Amino acid sequence: MIYIVPTKRGVGCELWGTYEDLFNLYEVIGKFWNDQNQANIKGLENRDQLISGFSYEIRKAKEESRLTRTHSHFFHESIPYFGVQISWVHFLFSLTAIKFNMRIYETNKFDVSTILQLEFWLERAMVSFDQTGGEKLAGYISDGIYAGNPYVYQFMRSINLDFFKFGGGKIAFRKLPQLMQRSVYLTEEYNEYLSFLTGEAKRLNCKIDDLELSDEEFDYEGIKW
Repeated sequence: MIYIVPTKRGVGCELWGTYEDLFNLYEVIGKFWNDQNQANIKGLENRDQLISGFSYEIRKAKEESRLTRTHSHFFHESIPYFGVQISWVHFLFSLTAIKFNMRIYETNKFDVSTILQLEFWLERAMVSFDQTGGEKLAGYISDGIYAGNPYVYQFMRSINLDFFKFGGGKIAFRKLPQLMQRSVYLTEEYNEYLSFLTGEAKRLNCKIDDLELSDEEFDYEGIKW
């Protein structure tokens, strides 16, 4: 059984499952990105860049390269479980991008049920960490994030970094719903960041898609989840 629990400091969540659970999840996600036949669709490459990082973490968990347990959090039956830590921001954006791409590709009931399962457990993890912040943040699971944004990957990276800088904890967690306003189409925060990206691309004489986040000074390895 795939399930999700919050990390200790609420910087993100832990996604857990057996090898078979993670294998199936990885296969489902793989159906909705990296299709060269759809390369001409506007924004698809940017969403693929976002989903690829999420898919990579699922694969590493499946390969026992992230977190391991001898049993699940809910049952003591001795069955190996494997997990991975993913930030709330990365998870929300990735889930939104996957669901947007599911409109393009053929899906079946298993695909839909797998994504619904992620949505259920993600909301449960949010609320279990902090009900006040979780209920506000949960709205971004089904609505809010503009998945048609052709620069959705750059937006995710910027919000993710700003959230990491809060340092975790419930106070930081309760700030995240407002920070996520940057992902909502035509909000003041969205327009400001798009204007920033446009200006940077012009200054550097490149495409917005080619811009990289200036985060060299941030210690990602030192994050206390």
